[in-house]
Amino acid sequence: MKKLYGNAVVGQSGGPTAAINATLAGVIRGVLEDVGEGAIKTLYGMRNGVEGLLEERLVNLNELFAREENIEMLEHTPAAALGSCRKKLPKPGENDAVYEKLLSIFQKYDIRYFFYIGGNDSMDTVAKLSAYTKEHDYEMCIMGVPKTIDNDLVVTDHTPGFGSAAKYIAVTVQEIIRDCAVYTVPAVTIVEIMGRDAGWLTAASGIGLAVNGIVPDLIYLPERAFDKDEFFEDVRAALKKHPNVVIAVSEGIRFADGTYVCEGFGIASVDAFGHKQLSGTGKALEVAVKNELGCKVRSVELNISQRCAAHIASETDLAESVSVGRAAVKAASEGVTREMMVIVRDSTEPYRYHVDHSDVSRIANQIKKVPAVYINERGNHITAECAEYLLPLIAGEAAPRYRSGLPAFFVIE
Repeated sequence: MKKLYGNAVVGQSGGPTAAINATLAGVIRGVLEDVGEGAIKTLYGMRNGVEGLLEERLVNLNELFAREENIEMLEHTPAAALGSCRKKLPKPGENDAVYEKLLSIFQKYDIRYFFYIGGNDSMDTVAKLSAYTKEHDYEMCIMGVPKTIDNDLVVTDHTPGFGSAAKYIAVTVQEIIRDCAVYTVPAVTIVEIMGRDAGWLTAASGIGLAVNGIVPDLIYLPERAFDKDEFFEDVRAALKKHPNVVIAVSEGIRFADGTYVCEGFGIASVDAFGHKQLSGTGKALEVAVKNELGCKVRSVELNISQRCAAHIASETDLAESVSVGRAAVKAASEGVTREMMVIVRDSTEPYRYHVDHSDVSRIANQIKKVPAVYINERGNHITAECAEYLLPLIAGEAAPRYRSGLPAFFVIE
């Protein structure tokens, strides 16, 4: 596509992360630093993703972030500063009124660049919007900018936001293990970690394999079918080694027939995309262990802290997030469209990477699972290779600035 001149709009979608605003800051930096060589005049932010765009709830980001200190504060602010949404666009042809409305807004504000920061479903939005604007001869560059704590987007080595969530989990589990180790009474602690279809976050609980050897006794990922009998065998074996057993489980672990462990408790519900919202897996296993073994047992659900713990964000993650956002602006200004930015790992030791882009149609609605070589043969732990892959992503500490003992975050009014 030829070089386009006009305005741009950026939005955030799906679940927030501790680094999604760093990616937004990267897009803002790309525009203000003019890495697009004058292609973009004004960058608008859409409030609450495409939902807000349809209602023309836009904010001028050039004006809001004219000061460097505001951008720096944004980089260390958790959650989605522009607000998010979980709106799924209809298939083109099913409800063209939505697309007609979006196209009229693009024309009204002379929007020639569209940056959508999100995960799998957001890339679906990028693909659909790209197809519609192309079919209706509106010249526009539409780019997917990845984020997700789940690390489940294909093609990219990993996703911005994952490193910080992985760091929070790895550190928290280290602390839990030490806390549990002070008693001699036999006890089991089950730590439930986010991850519906991919176990990357739960795998992060075992990063200690590559550092100090301190890891949960057992780790269960959704990539392997969960067997209750084998689980009890594993717990009994662990209790014979020492009295305080710590187990990390993905919220999405399932039995061989596909039933979620938590479904037996009637807790799973459905979100706007039709995905089951899971919680209660740890509690379900707590009850099962108590009934089967009769020992002291408790469950801990890390919950949303996994995605908003900016106080312990990975410095590597934030730096990569900024670079991905900035690279998206440069690529789009060069005529790239219908692509998602991807991180390519050049080496692990020392850790090196570069940012590229790939056809979003290869990525949308796909799920990157934890590969078999990263899971042990028994299916109850990760391998050293997995820990070594994950370790560079949590490197460095990037805490926000503090005021009167509390972090200073940037809020878009």
